[in-house]
Amino acid sequence: MSYLIYVAIFGAAVVLFLWLRDARIFFRTGLPGYRKAAYYGVGYGALASLGGAFTLTMPDFELLGLGLILAAMYLQGRLEREKVWGNEDTLTRFLGSVPRPRANKK
Repeated sequence: MSYLIYVAIFGAAVVLFLWLRDARIFFRTGLPGYRKAAYYGVGYGALASLGGAFTLTMPDFELLGLGLILAAMYLQGRLEREKVWGNEDTLTRFLGSVPRPRANKK
């Protein structure tokens, strides 16, 4: 077994985590950029999972699997999103805990 298997598992987990974070931010704010990111994240998560499956099951194709995971990360990072954070700390950004917009702003 190669160390690249661990890299692939971590990369696929990161792609899936970022997809779930985008979905959480969309459900909290309703911003269209995060809606698009959450929808596209389903496909990118599937691509990363496919890459992880290639890496885990076929040792001859582990570089192809890593390439699929890197492609999913690259494509996921290219989507345009709105700015939702001001001066929040790192943990708040990491978890996607954005402030909810108030219905009646005065």
